[in-house]
Amino acid sequence: MERLNSELYYQNCHIMKENERLRKKAQLLNQENQQLLSELKKKLSKGNAKTNAAPNTIHDLNLGSSTSQSPSGSSN
Repeated sequence: MERLNSELYYQNCHIMKENERLRKKAQLLNQENQQLLSELKKKLSKGNAKTNAAPNTIHDLNLGSSTSQSPSGSSN
């Protein structure tokens, strides 16, 4: 019984370390996402100011988004 308890304890420690690693990765990805979104908004606002686009123009924010995540690297 004590052996099983030790094994579960080490598994739990490993899971907690992996969870912390993934949490840090998610924070970095979120920061990068916010930075890229901010840059995109600046570019779009500059583009609208220069071209005086029609007020009803809707920009597709998904265009040019070519980032991909591997399933093992994503977490919430």
